[in-house]
Amino acid sequence: MAGTARHGGAYGPDRADPPRPPGPVRGPEDGPAAPNGPRSGGSARPPVDGGPDPVSSAEPPAPPTGRAAIVSGLWPPRITRAQLTVAALLFVLGLGLAIQVRVAGEDATLRGARPEDLVRILSELDERTKRLEEERTELERLRTELETGSVRAEEARRQNRERELQLGILAGTVAATGPGIEITITDPAGAVGADHLLDAVQELRAAGAEAMQIDGVRIVAETAFTDASDGTVLVDGHPVERPFRISVIGRPRDLEPALNIPGGMVQSMEKENATVIIERPDEVVVDALRSDESPDYARSSS
Repeated sequence: MAGTARHGGAYGPDRADPPRPPGPVRGPEDGPAAPNGPRSGGSARPPVDGGPDPVSSAEPPAPPTGRAAIVSGLWPPRITRAQLTVAALLFVLGLGLAIQVRVAGEDATLRGARPEDLVRILSELDERTKRLEEERTELERLRTELETGSVRAEEARRQNRERELQLGILAGTVAATGPGIEITITDPAGAVGADHLLDAVQELRAAGAEAMQIDGVRIVAETAFTDASDGTVLVDGHPVERPFRISVIGRPRDLEPALNIPGGMVQSMEKENATVIIERPDEVVVDALRSDESPDYARSSS
């Protein structure tokens, strides 16, 4: 009970124990108390003689010190936007300072150089500039030579193509167009033969004819005119039908008068009772071609 006296206590044999807080009294018959708390069916008993409470006496863990504190502060990294901005600004600032220090060092080197050193440096710069100018001049000269060589080569190729075309026209291997005349020879009596056509071709060549054809047969330097037994005229072995049609490319004002001269082709045909009609179209087409035959023995000497 609350007022019971106990001898031999902390307050001596004649003094009463201090008052206990209200609650059930635990007797010997209740058995030993649980080490960490009240048993089922009973309530917690406060510590006797003012001892510490085992539950409330647990202390929080001590903060890390030394290397553990450094590691815990650096890992895991916790980087914020403000830290990134500061790092970028510091990098730019350091780069600017490095450049400024380098430039200042070069300026200080020049300011601290002796006059003879400065003269030597200027001389070296002048020599280097002169070498660069010489290299530039040489490169420009090479470029000019290349451009001139390219132009010359292109001009040579163009001239070769033109000459090839000209030779092809003369050889009869290339079609040709241009101003000229068209000649129609009507021979109802069949008196015009191979010799009359050959004379006409020669007169036209002498007047400046550049390309000719008779009824689809190209006329060149080695063209042959022959008379067949039936009165047909053969040009390079190909029979040509009457009336004969000759297409000629050349200057019309030179070709037509050459045929009308006294004793010329027109008068010769008229003696054979043939009729010659000469026309000047806007353009004459000579498209009959000969096969391109390579010589067997002749070779170019160039």
